[in-house]
Amino acid sequence: MMRRVSVFFTLFLISLTSVFAQKKDVQLEDIWKTYSFYARQVGGIRSLNNGVNYTSLDRTLEGYELVKYSYADAKFKEVLLKETELKSINNEVSFEGYEFNQNETKLMIVSDEEGIYRHSSKAFHYIYDINTKTLSSLSDKEKQMYATFSPKSSEVAYVKENNLSYKDLTSGNEIQITTDGKKNEIINGASDWVYEEELVLVKAFEWSPDGSKIAFYKFDESKVKEWNMEIYNDLYPEQVKFKYPKAGEENSKVEIYIYDLITKTTTKANIPIAYEYISRINWSNDSKHLAIQTLNRLQNHLAVHLINVIDNNTKLIYEEKDDRYVEIPTTIFLQSKNQFVITNEKNGYNHAYLYDINGKLINQITNGKWEVTEIYGIDEKTGTMYYQSTELSPITRNIYSIKLTGKDKKKLSTKQGVNNAEFSSTYNYFINTWSDANTPYLVTINDKQGKQLRVLEDNQPLVNRLKGFNLARKEFFKVKINNNELNAWMIKPVDFDSTKKHPLFMFVYGGDGKQEVMDEYDNFDAYWFQHLASKGYVVVCVDNRGTEGNGAEFRKTIYKQLGKYETEDQIEVAKHFSTLPYIDGSRIGIFGWSFGGYLSSSCILKGADVFKTAIAVAPVTNWRYYDNIYTERYMQTPQENPSGYDENSPINHVEKLKGNYLLIHGMADDNVHFQNAAEMINALVKANKQFTQFSYPNRNHGISGGNTRYHLINMMTNFILEKL
Repeated sequence: MMRRVSVFFTLFLISLTSVFAQKKDVQLEDIWKTYSFYARQVGGIRSLNNGVNYTSLDRTLEGYELVKYSYADAKFKEVLLKETELKSINNEVSFEGYEFNQNETKLMIVSDEEGIYRHSSKAFHYIYDINTKTLSSLSDKEKQMYATFSPKSSEVAYVKENNLSYKDLTSGNEIQITTDGKKNEIINGASDWVYEEELVLVKAFEWSPDGSKIAFYKFDESKVKEWNMEIYNDLYPEQVKFKYPKAGEENSKVEIYIYDLITKTTTKANIPIAYEYISRINWSNDSKHLAIQTLNRLQNHLAVHLINVIDNNTKLIYEEKDDRYVEIPTTIFLQSKNQFVITNEKNGYNHAYLYDINGKLINQITNGKWEVTEIYGIDEKTGTMYYQSTELSPITRNIYSIKLTGKDKKKLSTKQGVNNAEFSSTYNYFINTWSDANTPYLVTINDKQGKQLRVLEDNQPLVNRLKGFNLARKEFFKVKINNNELNAWMIKPVDFDSTKKHPLFMFVYGGDGKQEVMDEYDNFDAYWFQHLASKGYVVVCVDNRGTEGNGAEFRKTIYKQLGKYETEDQIEVAKHFSTLPYIDGSRIGIFGWSFGGYLSSSCILKGADVFKTAIAVAPVTNWRYYDNIYTERYMQTPQENPSGYDENSPINHVEKLKGNYLLIHGMADDNVHFQNAAEMINALVKANKQFTQFSYPNRNHGISGGNTRYHLINMMTNFILEKL
């Protein structure tokens, strides 16, 4: 009897194990319907002045709560403000964001935020007094942009209807600094479209450290040509018009002004040389000097001018020239010394240097054949800089500390993959967000030596859920193409059989300022590639010449021939993989978005005998149609380099098309205009080439919202299954 029970129990365990061992393939619904692979992070973190506590905006069933935590003490938790409390005062307030003033007596509440372009937004802002528990509107009726407390804590500056204003929180008075702001003509305190997109300059004003002055940009875009987009929401389409300077066309005229809150006067900054762009402004620690960073039109001459805001005298304190182009540096002016830290690529890799305020080089802080990718801040009490770099590998990111003297470098992160940090105000702690390609985000609190104190988020429910899917590991390696070792990853089918031939599906971005071959977690596309692998495809991604992470020479090879070498590399990648015994060389496809869409289009044209299928989403098809800051950085103007533009635009190679080509574009794309798709269609029709095309009305460059992304991926997947 005991034996029969034992046998029965054993059979039951075997049956139970087999049930739980059954795994399922990734379906598109899992990715874009149920978001089964979405990994949680920790956002909305603000370090308090004491450096001991931080705050976070936490979601609850009743709405958001602003919660105070301790970096070191896991048990400490204090709810500072609930969204329900705000709504009891004003029911129209939502709790979407917040900022403390300098002395942490007031909160600025962001409500009903509305996106404009990629980075810009506007919202209603409310001031909450922590002591009196009262709430007041920053400015009635119209939404404001970039509301920012002054260092004195008693004023807030903001942009409304293209004018810069500030509010005195003590008197309640609103003072309008500028009055000439006008849509599509004059912008004060905010940037124009191309500065936002390409220079990542959004808020275009800065308080002086003592709060007595505001330096701000004035954009005169009256002579910049307009771009019109149709939005199909009513009986007659709505026309959205904005200024967009294309390659070779006129830019906004940009100037810097300084407003004095005491004298109520505005002074135009004296910039003694001719310039095209003002890429950054920085105040000195004494509030008496303003550093203005300028670039010429070709972006190969960068200069930093130090302007005395009292007498408007100017001196040059930093200059950088390059035969090709100069990257916009990170610039940090110290608060306790007359010194600044600036990054450059003078030795071939992006590194940090320390200068005095007169422009004398004190010393190079970091050095090596690797890149500083971010500076998190400088602890001036100890003379320590905290930064992220590629020192261990171009496909990983690690956190380091180093003295401003360049000595005592210490690696603070401990896990292989990609690490990002948010430091406390005193630099005694940092919140580290880590992942690798096969592991979701792990968020921890660490001390300044890198020791892990506790875990904030381990995504364990997702980790457990992933065990129920058939997932292949993403493999990283290098491939030698055109005398360069290129970083690559590959995903093979879970049941991969090396004796069988598999179709190859290549994913590419390939543009400057980005890497796709990174050892980090991806919530979405990585699982689409897993879905394709479950259908028998081998999926590969290779970062070509022109991408970041490998130094200036590797990236700047593309100068004046944007797309030429990138395309050649991808074609040779396809040829290389076609020689492998497990790849079917007659079934090679490629997919890309934006610059990647440009490259996938170029590849199926210039590599017509190599690629069977290509999908291009939101591609540039002629560099003459794209914005001037981005395009001219690599290509000069069309007037100076016409052959570079024409020879490297897919639109001029359509007669070479042999394979299956799917062209997709959002009709409300403010970045890569639908014109690119329209002209590509015209050229293909003229050349009598058959292709497939799909448009998404009212969708921007990201082609998302509602069911859109699921529809898009479904369509692309079906195209791949049918055509590859």
